[in-house]
Amino acid sequence: MNFRNVIILLSTFVLNNNLFAQNIGDKPTSQAKYKNSKISVDDRIKDLLSRMTPEEKFWQLFMVPGDVNGINNGQYKNGVFGLQISAQSGGAGEAQQMLSYNTTENAFTLAKKVNQLQRYFVKETRLGIPMLVFDEALHGLVRQGATAFPQSIGLAASFDTLMMAEIGKSIAKEAKIRGIRDVLAPVINIADDVRWGRTEETYGEDSYLTTVMGHAFMNAIERENVVVTPKHFIANVGDGGRDSYPIEKNERFLEEIHFPAFKDAVERAKIRSVMTSYNSVDGTPATSNYWLLTDVLKKKWGFKGFVISDAGAVGGANVLHNTANNYKESTVQALNGGLDVIFQVEYEHYKLFIPPFLDGSIPQERIDDAVSRVLRAKFELGLFENPYVSEADAKASLTDFSNKKLVKKAALESFVLLKNNKQILPLKRPSNILVLGEDATEARLGGYSGTGKGNISILDGIKTSAKNSIVNYTQGSFRNTKNYVVIDSSFLSSNNKKGLSGAYFNSIDLSGKPVLNRIDKQLDFMWTLYSPNEKLTTDNYSVRWEGDVKIPKSGTYKIGLEGNDGYRLFINDKLLVDQWDKSSYHARLVDFDFEANKSYPIKIEFREPKGNAHIKLIWNYAVEDKTVLEIEKAKELAKKADVIVIAAGIKEGEFLDRAMLNLPGNQEYLIKEMAKTGKPVVVLLVGGSAINMQNWIEDVPAILNVWYPGEAGGTAVAETLFGDSNPSGKLPITYPVNEAQLPLVYNHKPTGRGDDYNNLSGEALFPFGYGLSYTSYRYSDLRLEKNKIKVGEKLVLRFKLKNDGKYDGTEAVQLYVRDILASVSQPVLALKNFKRIYLKAGEEKEVLFELTPEAFMMLNKDLVWVIEPGDFRIMIGSSSKDLQLKANLTIEK
Repeated sequence: MNFRNVIILLSTFVLNNNLFAQNIGDKPTSQAKYKNSKISVDDRIKDLLSRMTPEEKFWQLFMVPGDVNGINNGQYKNGVFGLQISAQSGGAGEAQQMLSYNTTENAFTLAKKVNQLQRYFVKETRLGIPMLVFDEALHGLVRQGATAFPQSIGLAASFDTLMMAEIGKSIAKEAKIRGIRDVLAPVINIADDVRWGRTEETYGEDSYLTTVMGHAFMNAIERENVVVTPKHFIANVGDGGRDSYPIEKNERFLEEIHFPAFKDAVERAKIRSVMTSYNSVDGTPATSNYWLLTDVLKKKWGFKGFVISDAGAVGGANVLHNTANNYKESTVQALNGGLDVIFQVEYEHYKLFIPPFLDGSIPQERIDDAVSRVLRAKFELGLFENPYVSEADAKASLTDFSNKKLVKKAALESFVLLKNNKQILPLKRPSNILVLGEDATEARLGGYSGTGKGNISILDGIKTSAKNSIVNYTQGSFRNTKNYVVIDSSFLSSNNKKGLSGAYFNSIDLSGKPVLNRIDKQLDFMWTLYSPNEKLTTDNYSVRWEGDVKIPKSGTYKIGLEGNDGYRLFINDKLLVDQWDKSSYHARLVDFDFEANKSYPIKIEFREPKGNAHIKLIWNYAVEDKTVLEIEKAKELAKKADVIVIAAGIKEGEFLDRAMLNLPGNQEYLIKEMAKTGKPVVVLLVGGSAINMQNWIEDVPAILNVWYPGEAGGTAVAETLFGDSNPSGKLPITYPVNEAQLPLVYNHKPTGRGDDYNNLSGEALFPFGYGLSYTSYRYSDLRLEKNKIKVGEKLVLRFKLKNDGKYDGTEAVQLYVRDILASVSQPVLALKNFKRIYLKAGEEKEVLFELTPEAFMMLNKDLVWVIEPGDFRIMIGSSSKDLQLKANLTIEK
């Protein structure tokens, strides 16, 4: 063997030995292929994957809230998929809707924190894989100082895709400047039951509107090279409008209603991530549903990105759905089903999920596929080459208020005028205005909101706009009129400790020996996912709490219990509350005479034979009932008012589904009392879903839905009230007359009988697409370019739209299609296009619509999307109910 061959052999040995060493834990050299940006992403992924240990692969599939403390604790030594950088004092994550913020955080401090963490991952971990910072961004980034746009449902009411794209681009830029490269948004679920508490987060009930609005938003974000993660896949509103209830809807229903927006996001918007839902789909949790995640999403639609779970949903298989025996089994089911990334809300949870990644329970091919999907996104984002964010740019953004114009425009376009009898609106700058309601001052932003950047309340907006008017305010009403609170531990004692002694029995009649004794500082329990303690092995248990209650001020106060029936309250060994029969949920309070600083023996007994237990010890001590006083203040101020503006809001959100749609608290009473004054009353509806107005709609002349209008909401509301802006929003959901009609959507399929009840109309209070204006519009002269077209051809049509009124305005024109005869039952009508048309008073324009072949497609008996030759009705109007122009079209083979 010559010298040259020896050198080659030795070199080959050294190289192979180095590669082998790197595969078992050595740090790769700077010449590693995956670090070379000039080669293909596929080759970089393959090289990096070959170097990763099982632990390192797991951590690329684990996302969690985190902070710089994790560096010092060695938590991230194997890397991590990504972090939701902690800024919230109360935790973080998808499951937490309302966040409280560390007020010292801003874009600059967050950028510095991101860089500090990123530097650790790049410089200190073995492979130097950068993290992917993620956060929520439904209608604005959920961070301190980020722009807060109107809530998603309000944005949908604008029917403005161009504006949606602007907002998406703005959100992406605000995210990138902070180092956030993955936004968990939007919600493109279909809100087909307005009792659902998360209706506010959606784009409404219509799959077409949701698809095009969602596409505009997501496409704009992805174009900024920020990963967008639409949610929740799939259909996480179930029977009764309940969040995450199981759905047993067939494949046809999912294909026609719930899949289109997600399919478009994958195929056309080219999204790189999607989030699963909590619910089960046809008996299998969405998080581990092979048909849903693998057959449909990845194989049929060709999704190349990564699938993440909703927060805590992987473990939910064994906790909530009871389809896995333990966390290991639920993890195996999820990964084998097609999930790629496990989203948890605490770092320590990794211990529950890592075992099957290390013991061979999950096929290596499946693990490598999941890791590859994550790495692909990180390479495409350029994080390996440019992992850091410019701190200078982040600091400069603190004084950047360039979004103010856009955020106000979005609010103005979202408002929906529901009623305007005798043209009360716009107001003619009255000399004395009375403003009422909690929502007039709170400037609520809606669920999954950041702090905003200079929020303007409705009251402040009105005061600024009506400078020459007297503007008086009092709250007048309350959304929550419960005049009792949970008794604090400071008033309870047992054995010289604060709280009450609890004896927990593994029986439902307090029999036998307690399996657990402990001090409970206060009684405010909701045992839904677990029993009170692991020693209570079945759903049958009972509890006896004993101790003393002492109050510092003498008086007669109401005291009692709230929760699931099966409870009793004793004071001085006297039975005061007896709700022992298990039937429902109640709050029971009684009057009791307390002497100051006297201890009273108290005993509470509770039993639960089913699980899902709730129990609270409550009273009204130190709870001031302001309702009567506020109503009287309002009546007094109303005497001098020329007009009364009431901001009335609802309570909704995640974990806050609504059984009844009435305005909560005593807001309806306030409206009726103000109507009795004879003064004109304008009601501003603040919220993200439908409201039952039966009790008061006939008493007021004007109703304006302002949703959650964002940080510039107050200014936009005032400009609309005083006529500086003409409302042009349209309802993206149907408003029922009464919740007894629900679910109620405009695009249902024909019935075998009729729509009405024998004691209530089947018609909506306000239909999908409805929205008045200060002016009026006339539709005329509909002309189809062709009355007959071939399968696959486009249809071009024209009509004239005239502003017949005295105000300039914008009309959101809507085009609906009905398949007159089909082999499979089709919707009575379906939105297929829309346009916003601005017209000056008296102006007329010709409007052109182009319908692509997709507008005429249907899902046939074999679940294949086709266009069936036949007749179609084209309908154009101002809502799904007000269809002023119609024409028939024939499609031929």
